[in-house]
Amino acid sequence: MAKANKTAVTQASVQDFLAALSPEARRADAASLCEAMARVSGEPPRMWGPGIIGFGERRYRYDSGREGAICRIGFSPRKDALALYGMGVQDNPLLETLGKHQTGKGCLYIKRLSDVDAKALEAVLGRGWNGGAD
Repeated sequence: MAKANKTAVTQASVQDFLAALSPEARRADAASLCEAMARVSGEPPRMWGPGIIGFGERRYRYDSGREGAICRIGFSPRKDALALYGMGVQDNPLLETLGKHQTGKGCLYIKRLSDVDAKALEAVLGRGWNGGAD
């Protein structure tokens, strides 16, 4: 029997999730990033699991046969940084102009939105939404 994905869309309220964040600076950055992703994607935000705000949906299938769905782009306002998903961090030349950030295996980490250039961030979000195409 296949295991269900831990990260699946839920009926939880994005607004309630955002309102519960602290401190205020983290809540404000998360709300701004949520607005930017909604603007770029044209999709409403939805909660994926208990802590990811996602936009759109992308289906995947591994060679093993396991398949599922995940948000096309999304983020999690973690304690240390905003973790952005679906940004194509391995081959994204736009990251050079972004400003202060870090990358992980598949995530883009930004401590504060004031650390990055807003127009560059919007371009990175757009590239992520478009599947890596400029």
